[in-house]
Amino acid sequence: MLNSFVSVAKIAELLDLKCFTNDLNLRKRRVTISDVNRPALQLSGYFEHFEKSRIQIIGNVEYTYMQQMSDEEKRVRFEALLQFDIPCVIFCRDLQPGPILLELAEKHGVPILGTGRSTSEFMAELIYALGEQLAPCVTIHGVLVDVYGEGLMITGDSGIGKSEAALELIRRGHRLVTDDVVEIRKINEHTLVGTSPDVTRHFIELRGIGIIDVKALYGVECVKEKQNIDLVIKLEDWKKDADYDRLGLEEEYIEYLGNKVVCHSLPIRPGRNLAVICETAAVNHRQKKMGYNAAQELYRRVQENMTRSRDDE
Repeated sequence: MLNSFVSVAKIAELLDLKCFTNDLNLRKRRVTISDVNRPALQLSGYFEHFEKSRIQIIGNVEYTYMQQMSDEEKRVRFEALLQFDIPCVIFCRDLQPGPILLELAEKHGVPILGTGRSTSEFMAELIYALGEQLAPCVTIHGVLVDVYGEGLMITGDSGIGKSEAALELIRRGHRLVTDDVVEIRKINEHTLVGTSPDVTRHFIELRGIGIIDVKALYGVECVKEKQNIDLVIKLEDWKKDADYDRLGLEEEYIEYLGNKVVCHSLPIRPGRNLAVICETAAVNHRQKKMGYNAAQELYRRVQENMTRSRDDE
């Protein structure tokens, strides 16, 4: 699904913004696009091609220009700007909106927010946050764990042992992102980020025991809010006649939101240590990203050995 909007209240919470218009309900103000705008031209009276759906950012340039206006000019220009249904106006560098702007903002219902960060730095952070919140999103039944910095998602049928594998990984020092439900967001063409629904964050369900709170039991160092998804391990029941990959010369992939992620099908049978296998898969995946593939190295050695054998004959 595609998140069609994010509330100004959510953005203010994520970026720790202060509100100058406390009487306005920020939850009713919606942002629908990730682009932002610095309204220097609009403050001078030019509104051709003005994109009213964007958050408006006030930096030093705009603020200095505003300070040079007379009160009458400010009232005319602010009225022209705020009559558009813009989501909000954000002042950077701890700049303060004047009483005329606050008065007109209350009149038109446009929130005025502020931050102490520099304009360029804040704009980059805001665009990233908006892109993340408005990104296409799907919900997957599985577990997401940070293993040695690699985002490892474990999927499989209900009751196959996903949560038990995640719990053992946590006990071995890795970090839980989410259990049972993984919300996957497509940040860009190369990046998928997994998060947990607010309701189930930090909880794991263990059949026969019930719900446990990982953060309370094992500490804050064992949980994480979000993680890029780098690798998928699909748990499935062992089938004697199935043909399982034993070399790994060719990668298998699974697709989410149009992005491909490396996927390994892992057969389950008694005696297999899932946590160790998951750790090994994560480290091996990182090694491949760094340019070393053990399967290809083995293949090269075999080929060299066969060539030497032929030469010796």
